[in-house]
Amino acid sequence: MAAESRWDRTLASEEITSRTASFTGELHNVTGARLVAEEFLYDLARVSPPSAPEHWDDILLVVTELAANAVQYAPGPFQLRLRRTFDGVHVVMHDTSTTEPAPRPFHPSSGGGGIGWHLIHTLSDQVSVVSGEHGKDIHVFLPW
Repeated sequence: MAAESRWDRTLASEEITSRTASFTGELHNVTGARLVAEEFLYDLARVSPPSAPEHWDDILLVVTELAANAVQYAPGPFQLRLRRTFDGVHVVMHDTSTTEPAPRPFHPSSGGGGIGWHLIHTLSDQVSVVSGEHGKDIHVFLPW
C-alpha cells in the first residue's frame, strides 16, 4: 500500500485560516518553523493564491528570521502562529525573552549578522512587539 501524500488531504477551513506550532527552542526548530509555515502557505494557496509570487518567499524568510532570533536570543521554547487576514498573513512568534528586539548594525564584511530585524521590517506591512511577564509576542503582518 502506497503512502498517501500529505498534500492530497481534504482541508478543513480552520486548517487554512490558522496554524499553531510549538518548539523546544533548539537550532533544528528553525527549519521546523519554516516547514510549518510552508505547509500553511501551501494549504492557503490552494484556496487563495498569493497576489504576487514573492509574498510566499517573503513570509518564509520572515518566519525563518523570527525563529532564528528566538533560538539565538530567547533560550527556551517558542511558539509560531500563522493566521490568514483579509489581505495578508499575520505571523506571531512567542518566545521566553522579555527583551524587545532592536536593530543592530549590519557589517557584511564581518559576517556577524544584524540583518534579520531589518529584513523583517522591510518585507512586512506592520511589525509590533508585545512584552509580558513570560516573554513577548512579535506580531508581523505581511501581504498575501
